[in-house]
Amino acid sequence: MRSMLAVILLAAGLTGCADNANKADQLKTDSTKKDSSMGGPAIDVTPANNELTGQEKEEGWQLLFDGKTKNGWHVYNNKSDGSAWTVADGALHLDPKTKKDWQTVGGGDIVSAEEYDNFDLKLEWKLDSAGNSGIILFVKEDPKFEHTWHTGPEMQVLDNAAHPDSKIIKHRAGDLYDLITSSPEMVKPAGEWNQVEIISKNAKLEFFLNGTKVVSTTMWDDNWKKMIAGSKFKDMPAFGTIKKGRIGLQDHGDPVWYRNIKIRKL
Repeated sequence: MRSMLAVILLAAGLTGCADNANKADQLKTDSTKKDSSMGGPAIDVTPANNELTGQEKEEGWQLLFDGKTKNGWHVYNNKSDGSAWTVADGALHLDPKTKKDWQTVGGGDIVSAEEYDNFDLKLEWKLDSAGNSGIILFVKEDPKFEHTWHTGPEMQVLDNAAHPDSKIIKHRAGDLYDLITSSPEMVKPAGEWNQVEIISKNAKLEFFLNGTKVVSTTMWDDNWKKMIAGSKFKDMPAFGTIKKGRIGLQDHGDPVWYRNIKIRKL
């Protein structure tokens, strides 16, 4: 009798264990289903470098750099694509092996094939220590203008920690160069990627650096003209007057890398 009772109790215990295990498995399955219905475990939907997501394509974004070639870029006032500008590790890289004054042999500022007026521009950049470059907007390509910055305002690209220009107000990373000081200071150290967004819409210009708005102004009004009159560009009559122009990347004689360059017309 005792043996029979022990067998019955053992069987009941095993059944209970099995039921508990099944319940645990069911809870695990339900949990997985719940996660799946909410997107499941964290999935990185960030696109690979120099690629667009499906949503970005629907929103009208276009790549200005494919990560493999220099298609869509040429040296300012020159048909060359600039031998000193190379593609390395998915980035558009200026390799200043040989200097020519303050620029690079085989380099020079490069500009986009197309002109833009109202746009949303995004890109990433990084520099070596004490590096200097710039993103130049509304560039009018014409032999009578020797440099991109004879017409186009610039978002400064700079190593604030080591470049001497960082001591000059309005010459620091994120500044609307020589016109407006960016605030707050959001630049990352040399060697790290910085994220930029520049929005131009109906004369309003905004700069974002690493996710934070650092400059906001209105172009072409009386205050704009006053700022130019008080800047180093005061003797360049076409500077800051162009309302549709090319995007430029500056050769300032220092190594610089650009990637994830994309634009959307507004």
